[in-house]
Amino acid sequence: MRYLICGVLAVCLASPALGQSAGSATASPPVTPAQSSEPQPSTDPAQPLEEAQPTGASQPADPALSTQAQPQAPIPVAGQPSIIVTGRKPSPDDPLEDINSKSYQITQKVDDALVAPIAFTYEKIMPRPVRDGLRNFLRNLGEPINFVNFMLQLKPGKAAETVGRFVINTTLGIGGVVDVAKRKPFKLPYRRNGFANTLGYYGVKPGPYLFLPLIGATTLRDLIGGRLDLLFLPVAVGGFFTRPEFGIPAGVLSSLDYRIEFDDELKAIRASKDPYVAKRTYYLRKRQAEIDALHGRTPSAAPATAPAPAPKPVPAPTSPAPGQSVPQSQNSGTGGAPTMGGSRSIASPSITGGLFGRLSNFGTANLAYGW
Repeated sequence: MRYLICGVLAVCLASPALGQSAGSATASPPVTPAQSSEPQPSTDPAQPLEEAQPTGASQPADPALSTQAQPQAPIPVAGQPSIIVTGRKPSPDDPLEDINSKSYQITQKVDDALVAPIAFTYEKIMPRPVRDGLRNFLRNLGEPINFVNFMLQLKPGKAAETVGRFVINTTLGIGGVVDVAKRKPFKLPYRRNGFANTLGYYGVKPGPYLFLPLIGATTLRDLIGGRLDLLFLPVAVGGFFTRPEFGIPAGVLSSLDYRIEFDDELKAIRASKDPYVAKRTYYLRKRQAEIDALHGRTPSAAPATAPAPAPKPVPAPTSPAPGQSVPQSQNSGTGGAPTMGGSRSIASPSITGGLFGRLSNFGTANLAYGW
């Protein structure tokens, strides 16, 4: 019995060791994520998201590195002048454009503040027949200048008509106040001419474009031609009409009437994209059309008669139709089919006129406040 009890105790003591040994021999260790061939998504909420990103997609540690990849604006160089694009192309006919443009701007301000109010007040208080009579009188004083230049241009027919107009209007027209010569039975139209046209007729180039205070739009050739008109005027009509006491009042009144007459054209030029360019382009093309008409060229041969500035659209050039350019030039002494129209200046030839008009045909200095 004693031996049986001892054997049972021995078996009990040896059973745990046998169970542990058998478990270690049959159990296989679990596969850990580190032993897997492919990365497995993490199921631990506490694990950061960066650990789940593929290998090689790393974020730059320095924020400055990310800004280097973005395009940078060019850094201006110290002392380098900035370029300002104005959109106005330089014109070879206008080498003094900066000075002329400033003069034009000042002129417009003076016109808005002073000239235009006076002109429209003059229109209200002065009857139209009185203004027309003054215009006719001043035109008649310039007929001798027109005659001489038609002769210099070898146009004796128009020169004879000019003499006939001067005689008829001076006698029957009460010194030229009434334009009798344009009516039946005479039907002699008014044609303005001058030494500026004669210079252009014989090939003298216009020279640089100028916009001068008290002169307005002109060129070097037209400015010289206007001075020649002044030199001839005392010989033609007498020294009294060249005196300031006559010339200045007559010029002021005539130019106020001119300002009223061409107010629509002035508004059209100012409404264009670049009024200065529109004014310059119209003036140069109009003068060239007048010179071409002296040679008998048709409007199609002188497309520059349409006062179209470089920007488009521009209302100013559309005011006179191309078919109307020749009659206007004829009134300025350029020949062709005659028409009766308003006086167009030569020394200050511009559709927008001037404050004192063209006094070279009727007295004193050529004070022309060009619009």
